Amino acid sequence: MTHSTNSSIKKNVMRRVYIVYALRPIVSAGALAVLVLAGALWGIGREVWVAHVLNNMPQFTHFYALSQFWVYAFLHTHMIVQVLVLMSIFAIVYLARTMARLIPVLLLPVHV
Repeated sequence: MTHSTNSSIKKNVMRRVYIVYALRPIVSAGALAVLVLAGALWGIGREVWVAHVLNNMPQFTHFYALSQFWVYAFLHTHMIVQVLVLMSIFAIVYLARTMARLIPVLLLPVHV
């Protein structure tokens, strides 16, 4: 191989390494969870008339009635809405777990 061929290969490889390095924060699991959550909430908003659901909801003082309402509402809706609700719950749990793991790291003292 000649020097120009090695240089050309090196440029291509380094360009690809730079692209992967630049896209790493965008394609992280946390960013994916945020996108899944946003998409799921958008889908729920498109499929369900949320204002009517909230108007039919019982008062917060009756926890049993409130929990029964949400279970009944979940079980008696379309399957796509059920899937979107489960996706949003999993995304919220994943993001909460990720944030909880960051708290000890953020509380460490910085030595200068």
